[in-house]
Amino acid sequence: MLTAQSRLLDAITPRLDARAIVTDPDLIAPWLVDWRDRFHGATPAILSPATTADVALIVAAAAEHGVALVPQGGNTSMVGGATPPGDGSAFILSLRRLNRIRSVDADANIAVAEGGVILQTLNDAALAVGRRFPLTLGARGTATIGGLVSTNAGGTQVLRFGTMRGLVAGVEAVLADGSVHDGLSVLRKDNRGYDLTQMLVGAEGTLGIVTAAALRLVPAIVARAVAWVGVDSPQVALRLLRRMEAATPTIESFELLPDESLKAVLAHVADARAPLEGAHPWHVLIEATATDPAQRPPAAVLEDLLADALDHSLVRDVVIAASEGQADAFWRIRDSISASERAKGPATQHDISVPIDAMPDFMIDAARTCDARFPGTHASGFGHLGDGNVHFHVRAPAGMDPAVWYAEHAPVVTRFVHDLVVGVGGSISAEHGIGQMKRDELARLSSPARMAALRGIKAALDPLGILNPGKLVALAPSPPAP
Repeated sequence: MLTAQSRLLDAITPRLDARAIVTDPDLIAPWLVDWRDRFHGATPAILSPATTADVALIVAAAAEHGVALVPQGGNTSMVGGATPPGDGSAFILSLRRLNRIRSVDADANIAVAEGGVILQTLNDAALAVGRRFPLTLGARGTATIGGLVSTNAGGTQVLRFGTMRGLVAGVEAVLADGSVHDGLSVLRKDNRGYDLTQMLVGAEGTLGIVTAAALRLVPAIVARAVAWVGVDSPQVALRLLRRMEAATPTIESFELLPDESLKAVLAHVADARAPLEGAHPWHVLIEATATDPAQRPPAAVLEDLLADALDHSLVRDVVIAASEGQADAFWRIRDSISASERAKGPATQHDISVPIDAMPDFMIDAARTCDARFPGTHASGFGHLGDGNVHFHVRAPAGMDPAVWYAEHAPVVTRFVHDLVVGVGGSISAEHGIGQMKRDELARLSSPARMAALRGIKAALDPLGILNPGKLVALAPSPPAP
């Protein structure tokens, strides 16, 4: 007797090209594990459509046969959001072949890119016409536009330009019945009821499959300056940020990290070097930019602002990158923190946000509270001070078996940290989404009204529950197809 999955493959195979269905286990294996190696799934096939019409065909067939689909782009999810269930009940729907940039309009400052376009590829295309897409993150060489839209990704430039939600001008998506939502028309005013485009942003592929997006561009940078600053505390760093924001609109990034994060990178990355002489308790990475040659050079702006900060004892020491190579080296330190800390051993890693004014105290107090509550562990945080996003890690005691830590201790630690976050009015997910890692915690810590609305939306748009099952919100399972 044919299974539902077999019937689906029989229905779509004659209508797709030879590359669209991958069943070789060796080719499938790399896509069954999340970036952090925390979640492992199984699937009998990866479906790899090349066009939106192909996606619509696949989703319509999946709905007809009651087969679940897990959309996947660059597989850089930090919360298991693109990992299939372990029972093999879902196909992976890879968007990587939808990799065309349909248009880049420098006059309208809009690019239309398909869901499988890699972030760096989009930025290269925009730069070719004097524009850029103002979102940068460590996974820019592998993260795809569809995934960034679906997780409402942030990054290091949220301080000035906001998250993906503010950068998405329109979305094309295949809905759970195989119909296509064509929302790529960029309208400044549109009052036709619910905004389906914005509902799909941050939905993690649970409401529809993002096949293309219209994205807002900004003028390309003509000059930038990057500074590395040593400070006494996060509280001082916030005062420095507020002072600089009041003086200039050119600050794009303001990253805060403790000295131990810098030391982790220096130990892990072979050619990394400390930007400053001597030891400093905390470090700030600042970038200022100019988009017009007539603007004052950002290096001069930073020199004046940081000289003033030195005069007012807000900074201990500072260096402004003397070249693009040195600026890139500063950013490489920041981008290497997560991998470097992961190399030190098992840890629970929390992507959280708190009110900006509360972030300095939270980083200190939460770390001390966790260390006291869980003897032998060590907690620390780094992140985007300008938007309240803290990457808060609690490292397991030395010598603890990783399997034991993640199975027995990490869930307890995570609940404790999330309670601290909610206690200061924060969010348990800042920029990485909910996925499967935080699904139960979202339900535990959200109001009944919020969860009822989320589940109601999911049930209305995906009544069969076939789109990315087990992620974001849990619905009662549908009866298995005969």
